[in-house]
Amino acid sequence: MISYILRRTFAAVILLLVVTAVTFAIFFLLPRLAGQTADQLAQQYIGKSPSAADIAAVKRNLGLDDPVYLQYWHFIKGVVTGATYDLGPTTAHCDAPCFGYSFKTHQAVWPQLTSRLPVTGSLAVGAALMWLVGGVAAGVISALKPRSFLDRTFMGIALAGVSLPMFFTGSLAILLFTYQFPIFGRTYVPFTENPAQWANTLFPAWCSLALLYSAIYARLTRSGMLETMNEDFIRTARAKGLRERRVVARHGLRAALTPIITVFGMDLGLLLGGALITESVFSLHGVGEYAVKAISDNDLPPILGVTLLAAFFVVIANFLVDLLYAAADPRVRLS
Repeated sequence: MISYILRRTFAAVILLLVVTAVTFAIFFLLPRLAGQTADQLAQQYIGKSPSAADIAAVKRNLGLDDPVYLQYWHFIKGVVTGATYDLGPTTAHCDAPCFGYSFKTHQAVWPQLTSRLPVTGSLAVGAALMWLVGGVAAGVISALKPRSFLDRTFMGIALAGVSLPMFFTGSLAILLFTYQFPIFGRTYVPFTENPAQWANTLFPAWCSLALLYSAIYARLTRSGMLETMNEDFIRTARAKGLRERRVVARHGLRAALTPIITVFGMDLGLLLGGALITESVFSLHGVGEYAVKAISDNDLPPILGVTLLAAFFVVIANFLVDLLYAAADPRVRLS
């Protein structure tokens, strides 16, 4: 098991390096290959009607005239050890990990991300627990009673959840539970200050996200359980006299969890990198809302930081999924 963890850890580090290289290429190399000059690329970091001195300062700070390999080295070095930026009359140091320095707000990206990460984490983890429990439970019940009223009801709700976009279900939840029936609040409060109000504020957003994602998990669980419950080892377990509850939970569901674990790791990793639409609809000042504002302002350093943070969470989520595979199925450790 230790050897398996070490191999997966090494693979995760290599993958993170590849992600940084791809991210660097998207933001710095591809525009040059598309025909943009160093002046045009620097102008995107400043905004409208920049002066020649501003363009020259950005080119000097980012090293846009340097060779590509040297630019990538400075990029990695900034993430690991920090970087210094000339803001005109003053000079600012961006501590490691430095994801850039916003040329719109003159603020380092990393502190902005860490201050907003608890909001995004609260939204993602709470919704994930709801959709995982609800989706898997609905899928198991549907698989045990195929073509029944419950099966058709759960699959109908699942179809509606997949079909309805987040901005519709989120706006409907706000209309019903904030204005029509003012049950839940709209002002986010950190968990450490008031856990009850924290949950009360996030509950509509959790339900909206859970409706979207639980539909996928319900359908995955149902298809996996229908296939698993017809296997020979299920008939053997029943022939041995095991209770039906244990047959379903210990043998049937465990064998059908592999694709669910895979999708759950990816979904949670992506949400931790920012739920753009959900945070915008519910006015939550998280990483996703920060990314939306950066995109609208054409502020590339925050977009770069959010991209790297989201990629980091996806890589870590995949690493944890690999470990769960090994814990659930010993054959994975030897593969």
